[in-house]
Amino acid sequence: MASAAIATREKRAVAQLVANPIEIVEYQRLALECPHCQKITNCNWSPQIIPGQDLGIKLQGLLGWLGNYGHLPYEKQQELLWELGKIEVGVGTLVATNQRISSAINQSVNHLQDWINPSSPPLNIDETPWSVKGVKEWRGRECVPVVVRRRSALRAAVFANADFCLFRASDTRGRVEIENHLGTEYSGTIISDDFSAYNGYKASSQQKCLAHLRRHAKKLIKTPGLHNQSIGEALIGIFDEAFKHHRIFRETLDEANYFDWAAKFKVKVQQTLTRWQNRAGYEAGKLLRNLKLKAEQWWYFLDHPEIPPDNNLAERALRLAVTKRKVSGGSRSMARFQDTANILSAIQTCRFQGRSVIDFLALALQGQAGVSVKPSLIPNT
Repeated sequence: MASAAIATREKRAVAQLVANPIEIVEYQRLALECPHCQKITNCNWSPQIIPGQDLGIKLQGLLGWLGNYGHLPYEKQQELLWELGKIEVGVGTLVATNQRISSAINQSVNHLQDWINPSSPPLNIDETPWSVKGVKEWRGRECVPVVVRRRSALRAAVFANADFCLFRASDTRGRVEIENHLGTEYSGTIISDDFSAYNGYKASSQQKCLAHLRRHAKKLIKTPGLHNQSIGEALIGIFDEAFKHHRIFRETLDEANYFDWAAKFKVKVQQTLTRWQNRAGYEAGKLLRNLKLKAEQWWYFLDHPEIPPDNNLAERALRLAVTKRKVSGGSRSMARFQDTANILSAIQTCRFQGRSVIDFLALALQGQAGVSVKPSLIPNT
């Protein structure tokens, strides 16, 4: 009887969760005795472990990802380890692992911070409140102990670029914090909102976030007052046109068409301001005066299209810190606050650079143990 012939063959690749993805591995090393001098030499341990630690390098990197990017509390990390490998790990071990990761990446983060000022890449800057022992804090560079009984302006600040992201723990919200990090002058371009601390800072150039100003114009439309609706609608039309043409430039990189549009657009902006400046009430007048007095900062991107007209990059980067704060409730000390800022810096920078966060943390732990060189967060290194 003839056997059946295969008519077709179908293949399907499926990702599966295998049994016991976390397993206990026993490592052994030999001590060898020289037959001539009787000196005993120990072999090296595997680079996947650090003697004295019960968790492997990659597993510690995973726990760093879970706790600081996945925002998984220690208790849930315990449950996950049981689900994946039937292993019991104490909260103290998980806390020590997180502190070990923070120590391991500290040098890499500091090198990135020291690289920024002399290299002067464009920087998107933003900030969000933080709390230490229930007291709201902010984020910058130098950490000064605070008295918990008083309220303080402590914040989490972010200095971001398409290739890196640096979080800093700060106990102040003023211009001094920017100077603490970037120095009294910065030879690059900073992109920010219209917060007063940025206004007098000596940067080579600045771009204010038009998206923030658009929100003010949108609010103006609903504010009672002479010509408020008309002025608000006119400004929104201008802002939307700017966003549209800058988006087209990013997609096409056609500088000739962009600069041709920008020249006509500058005339349109000036005509709009001239039309309304003597007819505006108090609220609309503030917006129009702001656009006029800081024109070189609101419209810098027209002559430098490589600079975005908004601060979306920093706002997106900052969401990691915002989520961390909401889930954890903040930090218990200023030291832990800065540790968290460093870990978030490493995680977000790896994501911006398309690198594995877990691999980076594992390499940093190996570097801390002297097994390898600590990895760098500086772009293109």
